[in-house]
Amino acid sequence: MKKITLISTLLLFVQWSNAQDTCASASVISAPGTFTVGVINGTAPTLICADNGPNNQTSPGPRGEWYIYTPTANRTVTITTDIAANTPRKDTRIHVYTGTCSSLICFAGDDDSGADYSSIAVFNVTAGTTYYIAFDNKWMGATQNTGFSFQLTETPIVVPPVTPITYTTQNISTVNSAYNICVTDMDGDKMDDIVGVSANNLRINYQRTGGTFTTLDFPITGTSQMPSWSMAAGDFNRDGITDVVLGSGQGLSVWKSTASSYTNITPGDYIFCQRTNFADLNNDGNLDIFSCHDIAPNCYYLNAGGTANNLTFYQSNVTPGAMRLGVGGGNYATLFTDFDNDGDTDVFISKCSGPPCELHRNDGNGVYTDISAIAGINVTPIQTWSSAIGDFDNDGDMDIIITASSGTHRFFRNNLDTTNSVEEAYTNITAGSGWDTNTSLSIDNITYDFDNDGFLDVLGGGNKIMFNQHNSTFAPVSYAGIAIGAVGDLNNDGFLDILNGSTVRYAVPNTNKWLKVALQGIQSNINGIGARIEIYGAWGKQIRDIRSGEGFRYMSSLNAHFGIGQATTIASVVIKWPSGVVDTYLNVNPNQRLFVVEGATLAVNAFNNGVFSVYPNPAKNVVNIQFKSNLNITPTSASVFDLNGKVVLTTTDLTQPINVEKLATGTYILSISDTDNRNYGQKFIKE
Repeated sequence: MKKITLISTLLLFVQWSNAQDTCASASVISAPGTFTVGVINGTAPTLICADNGPNNQTSPGPRGEWYIYTPTANRTVTITTDIAANTPRKDTRIHVYTGTCSSLICFAGDDDSGADYSSIAVFNVTAGTTYYIAFDNKWMGATQNTGFSFQLTETPIVVPPVTPITYTTQNISTVNSAYNICVTDMDGDKMDDIVGVSANNLRINYQRTGGTFTTLDFPITGTSQMPSWSMAAGDFNRDGITDVVLGSGQGLSVWKSTASSYTNITPGDYIFCQRTNFADLNNDGNLDIFSCHDIAPNCYYLNAGGTANNLTFYQSNVTPGAMRLGVGGGNYATLFTDFDNDGDTDVFISKCSGPPCELHRNDGNGVYTDISAIAGINVTPIQTWSSAIGDFDNDGDMDIIITASSGTHRFFRNNLDTTNSVEEAYTNITAGSGWDTNTSLSIDNITYDFDNDGFLDVLGGGNKIMFNQHNSTFAPVSYAGIAIGAVGDLNNDGFLDILNGSTVRYAVPNTNKWLKVALQGIQSNINGIGARIEIYGAWGKQIRDIRSGEGFRYMSSLNAHFGIGQATTIASVVIKWPSGVVDTYLNVNPNQRLFVVEGATLAVNAFNNGVFSVYPNPAKNVVNIQFKSNLNITPTSASVFDLNGKVVLTTTDLTQPINVEKLATGTYILSISDTDNRNYGQKFIKE
């Protein structure tokens, strides 16, 4: 029975009804109002989203009650039990989810923000998205679990005035190569360096403490293709030192690290290269090389690993057995990212010269399906040399801004629905987004959270940054002389800087907080390229994919950068590695670089590689390697990593025990390499 009372000043209605006992039968909230929760005696939520207050803990209460709410417009929503109807106040805890009942995702929550441990949760919602609201009785004794009321209100989203980040500029005289188009960590210290390429020379300005640089030149013998079109970076040969791929109008070259030098690999195949990338196309732990082809189907080289230059050339739709990643030319930029949240990397190709852009879904085992028409992103007429791709509305999936080099920009929202296996069309939300009135064109466009407010912005043409307004709209802010360049944190202050030629445009920090995540793969490729990183907190969820090659030409940081605005804590950080390993960190402090070694958070026995085990575990003096029977690999060496990613022991004699007596007490990862340069990890404890 439902009783409705009109309150003219608030235009709310009061619903006197009990919430339902399960997520699947949740009581529907059809409009803002005040609602009475009866005795909490239903199914308890097991995913805990409330993360504040002196009583906070991650275990559920024994019982729960459920509501379901689908807003009709983008709004700021407040759910509170700190209201006069609850006199005295009750100690409540609230959890807000998106997703489905079988696969809930924390979106918001609260424990104790109101008076006497009552709850107040404030969050922004998106029209048409379903939200599940659950209360549990973790803190309610028998005297309190007698029912209470809560109020749900909707207000227009208030977008604060744009207070853009400001910049200072500094010319660095040692950044004087012919091609200064790369910013990334080159020596494994997880601080971004500046990389310059000239004929027969690689110059690296290594970042040191305090934002200073040490310059080192590496002479390169032979004839190399120059990166007149693009450059990408990654640890191609798994030696802990970053390598580079250079794309020209005639083909590509790889400059590969060898001890204290670099050597040139120029395969010689004709490719009119546009965007080049490192990506692990077959997920074997070795980075492969991809190149867009301007006048023919795209090309790639599979990397068989090992110490030799084991590169095999393939051209889409031409080479027998090649992956089908586009059948024609006009390919200008490729972004490898997971669009359907299934854990593997899909491919978006920006097209110029007429053809529409392409979206290729990764169906596994080297099979890609062109879903451009299904997704509705194959719009014409538009020419683009690159596109900005990221989760612009923080709903947990990747959206697409096709940024025009000729024509008009288009903004598409991802409508991912994980409740079925049907591909949903993206929604064209260009109108009113700010992209419909942005007439500035550019061949290069990149997306980062430049002001660390928790929402991705876009740097493109017109000497301006399009700042995300938190409601799927963007506002331009102009900067004198600003232009696209390589992006990274070049003074280690948590704010992203931009390299233009020999000039660094340093961001002046504001009060927003941040998190950097740096990865080191064990079973996955060393850089973690293709990994998905998720962070959860008061903002809901943010995601980043690690990509080598962003925009059209430049190579930017391989560290993941997150802004979190004024939030003071990060409830959890989840790293989903290409290998399938998932690392999770709880209650992470902001304003730090979180360095994650693959498998670091797993229990010792949970990091099962399927190839070998170690014993004894825990160990005091030595560990032994026990290989499993009927292996189809040839192991060659073993390395022991501490959880900071530092190699502390190596050996090539795998028949003898490894002496760990001198290692400090703690947890380590033993990694075995084989002749194909694949790696297999196992944790052990040193007592």
